Amino acid sequence: MKRRKVSIADVIILLFLGIFALVCFFPFYQTVILSFSTMSDIGTQRIFLYPVSVNFGAYSYLINEGKMLRGMGITTIVTVLGTLISLTVTTAGAYGLTKKNMPGRNFIFNAILLTMFFGGGLVPYFLTIQALRLPNTIWVMILPSAVSAFNLILMRNYLNSLPGELEESAKIDGANEVIILWKIIVPVSTPIMATIALFCAVGYWNEWWNAMLFINNTKMYPLMLVLREAIISVSTLLDDPTAAQFAESSRVFYSDSVKSAIIVISAVPILLVYPFLQKYFAKGIMIGSIKG
Repeated sequence: MKRRKVSIADVIILLFLGIFALVCFFPFYQTVILSFSTMSDIGTQRIFLYPVSVNFGAYSYLINEGKMLRGMGITTIVTVLGTLISLTVTTAGAYGLTKKNMPGRNFIFNAILLTMFFGGGLVPYFLTIQALRLPNTIWVMILPSAVSAFNLILMRNYLNSLPGELEESAKIDGANEVIILWKIIVPVSTPIMATIALFCAVGYWNEWWNAMLFINNTKMYPLMLVLREAIISVSTLLDDPTAAQFAESSRVFYSDSVKSAIIVISAVPILLVYPFLQKYFAKGIMIGSIKG
């Protein structure tokens, strides 16, 4: 087997992509460094490639004062349940929309498509959630976002790209629609399902809007809302000259450290999940968006 000759163009492209990757990665790396730095190090701007003195004050504050662990637990439950429900509903709905003999198929699809361009507004949305008795329950962070028109269209396009012979052979063997969907369609739809699962997981992990509107019990706050409250709290304490625990002689971290720690805490879980789904992501998004 002959080795491919490396040209000057290849070297230039790899060099450009390497520099671009470093430029993209460095802000997050700098954020991690800031989260472990003290106020004096940040104030004197001595931080560049590594923290001068490692300090866990920002993380300790978030754990002890921000009720972060409880919020992370709630967010994890919301993310797992929401992703499973969203995948189930999206797959079933998209499979139904691929059936040419389904009554009103085009009308239903156009109605779903319309929701991508027009919304009812905040007041009707608020009244609908109230009528469904979802406020102050965990479901208010799950059910309103369970179906995305964009994800539904991606899934429908992907299912349309599958060979029709798969279903025909299953029907000859006596399989009904539920068995065909579960045992034939789902196993060959791993790329698009992994892609949509990633979209859903990121959306549910970053959920805070519905929680802010409809949840009054602070014990049910998701992670993002807990961290938002922590930012407000630490900013208030740092601006208060009478706060003894943050007096000049005892300050060990700065508001920038807390904000950086919040970014790290909220981003790391998704960053850990992404590598496992990345191999399916490109294939799923390309086929789901092009085929139709």
